[in-house]
Amino acid sequence: MKKKHHKNHKGHQDPEDAKTPKDAQQTEPEYTLEHAKSGIDAELPRIETWENQYREPYNIEIEMPEFTSVCPRTGLPDHGTITISYVPDKLCLELKSLKMYMLAYRNLGIFQENVVNRFLRDIVDACKPVCATVTGEFTPRGGVYSKITASWSRKNGR
Repeated sequence: MKKKHHKNHKGHQDPEDAKTPKDAQQTEPEYTLEHAKSGIDAELPRIETWENQYREPYNIEIEMPEFTSVCPRTGLPDHGTITISYVPDKLCLELKSLKMYMLAYRNLGIFQENVVNRFLRDIVDACKPVCATVTGEFTPRGGVYSKITASWSRKNGR
């Protein structure tokens, strides 16, 4: 809605009408769809697997405390701990290839939420577990701490 400009008794525009409130100014969005999608489909090393030797259900938990990536908007580094918990079916994750997969994020521009969901997707694709959960606990930056968890189960398909 356009603001009407009032003229004073001498025909000049009222100076108060010439001011535009900060919140009414049009600016470029700080975050774009390009930022949001950054890293989601990046080429990363394949996570290898090996054949599970046990048929009884059991849980495997893997903690990676030296995770790093880059914020796609600011270019600042993100540091955190990625924890993977899964119940294997026929295949288990091979740890050296998982480490190489994790290291590939080091210079990748990707939001923390996308890191966790991408890890989960790639783990499920690699070993087809009974269920899996990935949690990312990221080091505070600017006083903000985030913990993101994504889960998948064969029963629910998510």
